[in-house]
Formats: sequence, C-alpha cells, structure tokens
Amino acid sequence: MDFDHNTLVAFSKSYGLFYLMGMSVVVLLYAFWPNNRDRFDAAANSIIESEDKPCQ
Repeated sequence: MDFDHNTLVAFSKSYGLFYLMGMSVVVLLYAFWPNNRDRFDAAANSIIESEDKPCQ
C-alpha cells in the first residue's frame, strides 16, 4: 500500500488532534487534582506575600 502526501497529511492532522486533546485532558486533571491545591495556592500567593510592602 502506497502512502501519498494527502494520506500522510490527513493522518498527521488526525493524530495531532487526538494528541492535543489527550494532553489537554492530562493537564486539566493535573491542575484540578485535589492533592495539588496547596501547591498551587502557595505559588499564587507567594508573589503577593513577598511584595506586600510599598516601595520606598
């Protein structure tokens, strides 16, 4: 079976679509996993806590 250019392009577009969808699900699961809440809250508040004073 010969693969022409159009077949390879269609395959790569489909694979890329499923790859990006899968990676999006993995990232969302990681971001909303309950065990990561403390780590993300600390990262979000670390900038505010270190620069909570007026400039002099």
